[in-house]
Amino acid sequence: MSKTDHSFENYIYRVDKFVVPAAARREFLDRVRQTHDILRRQIGFIRDLILEQSTGPGEFNFVTLVEWQNAAVLADVRAAVAAFHKEIAFDPQELFTRVGIKADVGNYARITET
Repeated sequence: MSKTDHSFENYIYRVDKFVVPAAARREFLDRVRQTHDILRRQIGFIRDLILEQSTGPGEFNFVTLVEWQNAAVLADVRAAVAAFHKEIAFDPQELFTRVGIKADVGNYARITET
């Protein structure tokens, strides 16, 4: 991407951070992978990462990042994920409560000024 190419300026980044107890790791990752399979099929999807902490004192041991073309696609993405979760009878909040997962989630925009 050249310095004058600003196509990334409207990108939105969904960053979710999780504290996941070791006993819940497999179940958590299975659900994250299923959800990301749906995300990858949505209009406006650019790329995603599922990261697990390997070193350091940080509180969050899992981070997911999804890059979207712009904020306009997010409503449809949320609807697609909600429909998928309903179809498979999955309630993320129930899982988090049952196994003790702590989450910090949000959408971020790239800082373009210097």
